[in-house]
Amino acid sequence: MTLSIAIAGAAGRMGRALIRAASADARFTVAGGSERRDSANLDADLGMLAGLPASGIVTHDSASAAASKADVWLDFTTPHATLAALESLTATQVRAAIVGTTGLNPEQEAAIAAHAKRIAIVRSGNFSLGVNLLAALVEQAASKLGPEWDIEIVEAHHRRKIDAPSGTALLLGEAAARGRAAKLEALRTPPRDGLTGPRDEGSIGFAVVRGGGIVGEHDVLFAAEREVLKLSHQALDRAVFADGALAAALWAANKPPGLYSMRDVLGL
Repeated sequence: MTLSIAIAGAAGRMGRALIRAASADARFTVAGGSERRDSANLDADLGMLAGLPASGIVTHDSASAAASKADVWLDFTTPHATLAALESLTATQVRAAIVGTTGLNPEQEAAIAAHAKRIAIVRSGNFSLGVNLLAALVEQAASKLGPEWDIEIVEAHHRRKIDAPSGTALLLGEAAARGRAAKLEALRTPPRDGLTGPRDEGSIGFAVVRGGGIVGEHDVLFAAEREVLKLSHQALDRAVFADGALAAALWAANKPPGLYSMRDVLGL
């Protein structure tokens, strides 16, 4: 029996990657996809969007219509669109959602947690296996290295990315903060520009690069006076995120309502 999925923002780069990955995997059926009401790809065939043969399934401007025959919703769009979709899914059979949307504020995070009382939601800033293993290593390193080791997270993405730091960078920052038994908000240093003065000991900083078609690069630097430790990950193909999201969909499909992470999916 296959798992039926619907994909938000089906014509986007991540949406197309999800369609291609799911279409190549016999465990999945792509049952629908959504697009913005003003999108040039509204009513477009999902298969053709992904460079595949026509599927006979077209995009809708309504999440509930796109997910009418789906078990799991996959959403890598924008905060406003994600929350609107989760609200409309109450009228469908969807029992789990995979949310990779970044740039959410605390109120929006709380709204997703509220929806997780109704369905299983896997929420992550990054669905790559490598990145989530990196986060575990970052947490371990931060727990072993004292506050005299400054932590700096350097991330690079394509010029079209609209939020900064990336969701992955924040995921790594949160892992580092956990390693130091603190919240990221308490250790995060503001962006540096102009005369900022010396760095606060034990702080966690972020540096951002936006340019070209960079898929995703993340370095976590632990810098002491006499040595520097660097933990790194580089995404070479957007398909790595699609593969992780589909693995999360399979895992979450029969889980009870709750807010989960890729750490849960991978048993980390």
